[in-house]
Amino acid sequence: MKVVKPDKVAKVKPRNKVVEAFFAGSNTSEDLLKEIHSLAATKHDFLVTTRRDLHRNPELMYNERMTSAYIQKALKKMKIAFTTGWGVNTVPDRIPGEGGYGIVADIGTRKEPCVLLRADMDALPILEKTVNIDDFKSSNPGVMHACGHDGHTAMLLGAASVLKGMERSIKGTIRLMFQPAEEGGAGAKRMIEEGVLLEEPKPQHAFAMHVNPKVPTGIVASRPGTVKAAAERFEITISGVGGHAAMPHLTVDPIVTASSIVMNLQTLVSRSLSPLESGVCSITKFDAGSAFNVIPASAILRGTIRALSTDVLMVLKGKVEQIVTSTAEMHGCEVGITYSADWYPATRNDEHLYEEFSKEIGAMVSVSGEVLEVDPGMGAEDFGFIAEEIPSSYFMIGQGSGTDPPTDVGLHHPCFALDESILPQGVELHVNLALRALHMLGEIDSD
Repeated sequence: MKVVKPDKVAKVKPRNKVVEAFFAGSNTSEDLLKEIHSLAATKHDFLVTTRRDLHRNPELMYNERMTSAYIQKALKKMKIAFTTGWGVNTVPDRIPGEGGYGIVADIGTRKEPCVLLRADMDALPILEKTVNIDDFKSSNPGVMHACGHDGHTAMLLGAASVLKGMERSIKGTIRLMFQPAEEGGAGAKRMIEEGVLLEEPKPQHAFAMHVNPKVPTGIVASRPGTVKAAAERFEITISGVGGHAAMPHLTVDPIVTASSIVMNLQTLVSRSLSPLESGVCSITKFDAGSAFNVIPASAILRGTIRALSTDVLMVLKGKVEQIVTSTAEMHGCEVGITYSADWYPATRNDEHLYEEFSKEIGAMVSVSGEVLEVDPGMGAEDFGFIAEEIPSSYFMIGQGSGTDPPTDVGLHHPCFALDESILPQGVELHVNLALRALHMLGEIDSD
């Protein structure tokens, strides 16, 4: 990885008396909460400007060159050293782009204890239709920040600014992970393979957050255990014998075969899993033929399977193969199945960490004074790769109450809009989690 240091480094790191008193045990938790709230509020204009700049210039996974350059420029201005070159694409034959646009920065003593804060930064292949944002609407046609990653990156940069302003007072190390390729590219897995969790000091806990348009603005939500599903993508190629639509008896029709596969897969969950377990199989693309009077020689199906545990995902994956191959054989077609380069594990909140620590911190920042416990979601999230390696917590910040434009439109929708009022709250959550986790770990080490 390439190490980048700021042009000018302050000889004396900045300090914060409230933070020092908190680590020394001579200040209250409430004092620290008020201090972080005040500091985060001062970052409002920076957060909005940063988020809008990123929103205006969205980039797809493994192609986040300008996004990475923007983050690097911001970190340099904050006098924060960092490394680049993280998240190299290992499957360029399947996903376009060379990758390597991830960034890692450490703030603090560069010694244990250490915690990690992560933000994703890639966009989606969606044509933006959000209203009333002409000043910062996507300038990249067909690409859009429709999942809030521009906001996530802005929040972590805001947290970086706050934490750098108190660096001398921090007892431990806070690792910032700006991650590319979350939207199906397993960017977190690539960075893990490259050593982001092995560099000294090794992170002992990790934290991440995501905006949620289905939760009222300012409400922090999460749950113990599984938060997001495990997921796998597949493509099924059905090969038959084409011919004239007037003479189907002389063909082996791949459309009929593919249609049977689609229908047979509808029993996958109901007849493979216990009624007490959750899973879903969705066919999202059916591609066959190009003329009204020709039965094509092949058809292609694409879709996903999802479950709330890796074990159940593997059961469903095996059943998909059985259903597809047996159905194709019955119709006389040949069939092939290819899967994604990296299936996503379920994202799980470590139950002990969540119940004994993280839940309380989330409640401090939530406008309701408590964490809203939500059901597990069937969406996938590659923070799950990190949560498999070290005890972690994943939060959602509600943003569904904005009105101009409406901010309750779902993720991955062309009209998705971010409620920018929650940006300082994201900074507060990051900073509180980081400082309080270091304090907790320091107390454990001293026992």
